[in-house]
Amino acid sequence: MSSNPNAFGKVAVMFGGTSAEREVSLRSGNAVLKALQAGGVDAFAFDPQSQSLAQLADSGAQRVFIVLHGRGGEDGSMQGALQQLQLPYTGSGVLGSALAMDKIRCKWLFQAQQLPTAPFAVVHSNDTDFAGLLAGLGGKVMVKPANEGSSIGMSAASTAEELEQAIHAALKYDTEILVERWINGREFTVAILNGEVLPVVEMRTPRAFYDYEAKYQANSTEYLCPAPLSAEQTAAMQHTALKAFNTVGASGWGRVDIMLDQSGQHYLLEVNTVPGMTEKSLVPMAAKAAGLSFTDLVLAILTQAQEAR
Repeated sequence: MSSNPNAFGKVAVMFGGTSAEREVSLRSGNAVLKALQAGGVDAFAFDPQSQSLAQLADSGAQRVFIVLHGRGGEDGSMQGALQQLQLPYTGSGVLGSALAMDKIRCKWLFQAQQLPTAPFAVVHSNDTDFAGLLAGLGGKVMVKPANEGSSIGMSAASTAEELEQAIHAALKYDTEILVERWINGREFTVAILNGEVLPVVEMRTPRAFYDYEAKYQANSTEYLCPAPLSAEQTAAMQHTALKAFNTVGASGWGRVDIMLDQSGQHYLLEVNTVPGMTEKSLVPMAAKAAGLSFTDLVLAILTQAQEAR
């Protein structure tokens, strides 16, 4: 990590954007901007919803800290644009961003690498044998749009009618829908920072699953970090997370979500390449458990942006 904040030059903190996760991105971006400025970095806000890339090119920015969640910022498109502008940026490159954003292609890659992930099916329309699909996946499923984050468009289903409704709702967000066998168990996340795994976080909610409300609105969600796991379980989960992160071509920093079922088997859910970055978010929580303040964390992420791509 650079000890001299001036070494970063002028830094654009890119947040907001136009995705379904805009509100979360605004909170994350403001926290990052404040922390960078508190750390002595010459940082300024840049919202691609209202500012053009031509304005970014003319701004004098020497690096970009990406805090855009979802489409347009986490899917490789902005990463490609910044490469064309020859501006170093934080996080994963074009390929890693695009693959991690696509839950279905991630699942195929996990399977190819023999990484643990729940059985699933891919649906493209409401013209489906809902009862047969549900029976084939164990009688209860989670339905997810392929390319959304923050649990947007997700719902659980345990009847053919619920499955039809869930797929109909998810199709509002995407043309490809992931239908995954329900895993009854505990939910964890493993943050990765510049090739190192951070302490595991467990999320506990009284809600049906760790949904948008549990993540951002409810006061009933509990977070345990380091997670109450055996040393062997922790090491296995961290190993799987790092391998999944590398398998999809992610780099720099991110977060891998994992479920642990009642028999002790863990399953990969997804890789996040621009996870939430409010001071109460999961990556900062894991960093704090590893001895890093929020400012330490954002400076460590920004340091990676200096590397040539």
